[in-house]
Amino acid sequence: MPIPALPVLLFAGAKAIDEPVYGVYALALSILACTLGDLAWFWAGRRYGYRVLKLLCRVSLSPDSCVRQTETTYERRGVATLVVAKFVPGLATVAPPVAGALGLKTSSFLLFNGAGATLYSGAGLILGLLFHGQIDWLLDRLAALGGRALLVIVALLALYVAYRWWDRWRFLRSLRTARIGVDELYEMMNRGDDPIVLDVRSRTHRELDGRRIPGARPVDLDDLERTLAEIPRDRDVVV
Repeated sequence: MPIPALPVLLFAGAKAIDEPVYGVYALALSILACTLGDLAWFWAGRRYGYRVLKLLCRVSLSPDSCVRQTETTYERRGVATLVVAKFVPGLATVAPPVAGALGLKTSSFLLFNGAGATLYSGAGLILGLLFHGQIDWLLDRLAALGGRALLVIVALLALYVAYRWWDRWRFLRSLRTARIGVDELYEMMNRGDDPIVLDVRSRTHRELDGRRIPGARPVDLDDLERTLAEIPRDRDVVV
């Protein structure tokens, strides 16, 4: 369901204090649910490649960085990224389609993603078990508030989304004076201005997308300092 998973796991863990078998069932169902959901995105990534990642980032609160962070992490950690992905907001959503787009075997995906689902689900259930008293108290308070509790939760969520949108709008506004359109760049190239074009997409992004900008120099952010030191100061630079 489109609701945060961790609160549900905490609640299930708290209920397991009275009926331990309930915790075992909850763990098994959580792993199964994670596997089914992630497998669908894995196959979508294998079939549609980078288009799936673009779709995911359109609904993300941080569309400029959600895929970049996943790609960078995957390049550094490889398939082990799937084991820790669920503990990192954003990474959990994008890691399965990235693994599928990069051609990871289904058996390897099920193994590593299953390990990550087990760790995440188990951690949530154990925390709920340890803090069952506090969770029961919170549920009692929410029940006492009734409909007002739902309004408070919705209001807090709306404030968070509004803040993220405002922060992104402010950032994009600061870049407007430094932006250049595609047609303007194309005209500069045809005019012979010879601008330096830096392609700062990640290696994974370039591999999945396949498109190339004529004359662009691929740059990895890990090697950015050396690259900047080599750029002539008397030429226009387009990133």
